[in-house]
Amino acid sequence: MGSKERILRQKDDTRRKILDAALDMIKCDGCDALSMRKLADHIEYTAPAIYEYFENKEALYIELARKGHMKLAAMVKVAKEAHSEALEQMEAMWLAYWNFAGTYKELYQLMFSVGTGCSPVENQIAEAIVFPQMVSEVIRVLYLPREVSDEEVQRKYYTYWSVIHGLIAINMIQLTRDENMNRQILQDAIRGIAASITL
Repeated sequence: MGSKERILRQKDDTRRKILDAALDMIKCDGCDALSMRKLADHIEYTAPAIYEYFENKEALYIELARKGHMKLAAMVKVAKEAHSEALEQMEAMWLAYWNFAGTYKELYQLMFSVGTGCSPVENQIAEAIVFPQMVSEVIRVLYLPREVSDEEVQRKYYTYWSVIHGLIAINMIQLTRDENMNRQILQDAIRGIAASITL
């Protein structure tokens, strides 16, 4: 490996270390407690060294959320491709979304500003559109052979998302049901909305 490649790899490793440390601090203390100085102390860097990689806290939040949206899209894509029927794909995709939120709780909270105190950054991330597009494609298939407008597809997507994201947010803020009941509510919601499309 040449010196140029080694330097690039070291920069990538440092960037990853900064992001991992920032997420760890957010997990422990919330977004409001994170500062570039505290982050630098946490990983034993100087604050100017952190600023070489990220302009400010918001840039850190955006990059963490971007990585989260990419990871979510990858998980959902795998779930979708495991099935050939649109109804099965829809359920698998939303179950993957649910599992992502449970597995990467703090990242999910940061991505959607759920109980973190972080400012919403979703509109600043191009990758945030990938998941809605995947779901919208399957919604269109569920309507076949009927024609469906873009507005109707968007409405159904937001119907799904508001119910499922709402259930996730409720559980993140205050767990009120056991996991089996949550799964049943989730499946009932997914199937109920699908049934309203395929009637």
